[in-house]
Amino acid sequence: MILLFTMVALIGLILINVPIAVAIGIVALAGLTLTPGGATLYDMAIALYSGATSFPLIAIPLFILAGNLMNTSGISVRLINFVTSLIGFVRGGLGMVNIGVSMVFAEISGSAVADVAATGTVLIPEMKKRGYSRTLAAAITSSSASLAIIIPPSIPMILYGAIAEVSVLKLFVAGVVPGVMGGALLMAVTFVLALRYDLPRAEGFDLCHVWRSFKEAIWALMMPVIILGGIFSGIVTATEGAGLAVLAALIIGIFIYRDLDVSRLRKVMLEGVNQTGVVMLLVATSAALGLFLTQAQVPQQLAQQITEMTTNPLIVLALLNLLLLVLGMFLHGAAAIILVVPVVMPLVNAVGIDPIHFGIMVTLNLAIGQQTPPVASVLITSCSIAKSGIWETSRTNLPFIGVLAFILLLVTYVPQVSLALTGYIQ
Repeated sequence: MILLFTMVALIGLILINVPIAVAIGIVALAGLTLTPGGATLYDMAIALYSGATSFPLIAIPLFILAGNLMNTSGISVRLINFVTSLIGFVRGGLGMVNIGVSMVFAEISGSAVADVAATGTVLIPEMKKRGYSRTLAAAITSSSASLAIIIPPSIPMILYGAIAEVSVLKLFVAGVVPGVMGGALLMAVTFVLALRYDLPRAEGFDLCHVWRSFKEAIWALMMPVIILGGIFSGIVTATEGAGLAVLAALIIGIFIYRDLDVSRLRKVMLEGVNQTGVVMLLVATSAALGLFLTQAQVPQQLAQQITEMTTNPLIVLALLNLLLLVLGMFLHGAAAIILVVPVVMPLVNAVGIDPIHFGIMVTLNLAIGQQTPPVASVLITSCSIAKSGIWETSRTNLPFIGVLAFILLLVTYVPQVSLALTGYIQ
C-alpha cells in the first residue's frame, strides 16, 4: 500500500509539471516526516549526500563530458562520413548510416540523449533532403540512439551496478550481444521501409572515398578501442575508462583535429555541468526516497507478496518487465533505476534471477521507455531536431520499438543471450 501511494504521488506531481528530481524529494521528505519514529531530516541530508558521492557514479559526468566533446570537436562528423562511405550505397543507406554511427558513438558516450544530439543535428536534415519524412528521420534517429545505453559503456548500467552492487564490467560485457543484435535488426527494418517507400541510396560505393574517410576518422575510431579495450582487459575500471574517454576526446579535438578552441571548450564544460546537475540531483533525491522505502520495509513486503503468489521465475520476470515498462513511460531512466532496483532486488534474489541478467533487462526496458510518451526523453529530443510531432513520430516508430521489445523478450527468456560472454570475465 505504501508503494502504491508513493508511485501515485510521484506520477501525480510529474503530471502537473513538477521537475522529477523535485517530485522525488518532496515524496521522500513527506514519507520520512510522516513516518513515526523513523529517520530524521538529518538522516535525509546524509542520504542526499552519500547517494550522489559513490565512486562508480563519477563515470556519469565524465561520459557526459566525453559525449559533448565529441559533438563539438568534429569527431562525430568524421564518424558519420566514414560509415556513410561504407554502407551509404544500400537503398535506405542513410538511415542505416544513422544506426551504424549510433552503435559506434554508443561505445564512447554511454548516453542516448548525447547520441541524438551528436548524430541527429547532422543526419536528420540530410535525411529530409534525401526524401525521408520528418517522422521517419526522427524515429530512426531516436530508436538507434537508445543503443547507446545497451552497448557498453552505459550510464544506466553504471547506476544499476552501483545500486545492485554487481560488477559493472560484467554488465558491460552482457550488453554487447543484445546491443549488436538490436542494431542489426534496426537496420533490417530500415531496409524494408526503404523498399516500401522507395528511399534513395546515399551515395555510390567508392573505395578511394572509403579510404579517405577512414584516414580522417581513424582517431575517432580509436576512441572506443582505447576505452573498451582498457575496461575489458582490466587495465582500467569503468570510472577510469570514462576519464580516459574525456582525455582522448580532448587530445583528438585540440591537437589532432584542431576543432576545439577555448571558447568551445568552455561551452562544452558548462553544458556538461548542467546535464550532470540534472542527473546527480535525481540520484541524490532518489537515495533519500530509497531511505524512506527501506525504512518502511517496502522491498521486503513486495518480495513476500509476490513470492506468496508465485515463485515461478518466468512469471516473476514478466511481472518485472511490465512494471519497468510502465514506469519507463513516466520516469527518467536514472530515476527509474534508483527507485525500482532497491525495491525489487530482494525479489530478484529470492527467485534465483541472475542480477547481471536482470540488469540487462532493466536497461532494455529503459531503452523502450525512452521511446514511449509522455516522458520519452530521447524521442522528444529527436522530434525537436526534426521538427516533427511526437505522436505522429511515435506511430512511425512502432516497428523500431518492436525490435527493442523483441530483444527484451529474447534476453528475458533466453538468459544466455546476455550472459554467454560474461563467463570469460573474472
